[in-house]
Amino acid sequence: MRVAVCQLNAREDRAANLAQARQLLVRAADQGADFAVLPEYTDYLGPSAHRPEPVDGEFGTFFAEAARELGMWVHAGSFHERGPDDRHSYNTSLVFDRSGEIAATYRKIHLYDVEIPGKVSYHESATVAPGSEVVTVKVEGATIGLSICYDLRFPELYRKLTDAGADILVVPAAFMLHTGRDHWEVLLRARAIEGQSYVLAAGQVGNHEPNRTCFGRSMIINPWGTVLAQAPDTVTVAVADIDRHSLEQIRAELPSLAHRRL
Repeated sequence: MRVAVCQLNAREDRAANLAQARQLLVRAADQGADFAVLPEYTDYLGPSAHRPEPVDGEFGTFFAEAARELGMWVHAGSFHERGPDDRHSYNTSLVFDRSGEIAATYRKIHLYDVEIPGKVSYHESATVAPGSEVVTVKVEGATIGLSICYDLRFPELYRKLTDAGADILVVPAAFMLHTGRDHWEVLLRARAIEGQSYVLAAGQVGNHEPNRTCFGRSMIINPWGTVLAQAPDTVTVAVADIDRHSLEQIRAELPSLAHRRL
């Protein structure tokens, strides 16, 4: 299976973001991708007057049509889904099969609340409600485990995904520059090595309102922890091939998953 991670610079202009995402999906399809992943909050980043919408709203319809027209599995990153009350949305991933049908829905479990004086102040829980369900989905014979951005810092989630049979872990993100420089690749490679799984990490890149910068460096990592493909610091697509035999060989020769005692 050929996979692609799409690196986006979403801003407040929702229509422009979706158009850019569609262009990246076309580029992925042109390179033979079977499965393409977009970043967290593909719909928009930053303060906005846009209202959260249901799963079958305009956002879902847009990417269902893209998957169907391109004949490709599409992980639409995440979007602002209508939440449990008027003050909170969900941060939600949708996965579409080649026919444009929704194959999986995942709502971000871990919410990013941080207060670093003089550097960053962000409280995701003020406007976003957490999900609670651990989600996997079958794609072209592989089992894919779903997560979003800040989830990356909680290895217990990825252990549950591995226990559920995941051999590919997906991480759409909008990682901030100041943490991404030191933690992004380290955490992604750790999740790949611990779970002996491929990791597909699609990140936002560049500036967005209000005065924040996303790190980018979207990448595809194999179960040994080797980076197979990495995006440069621009809007682009990175592509690599998933080798099922290689995954099985690594798990057989270093059977750490089978040696677990806890």
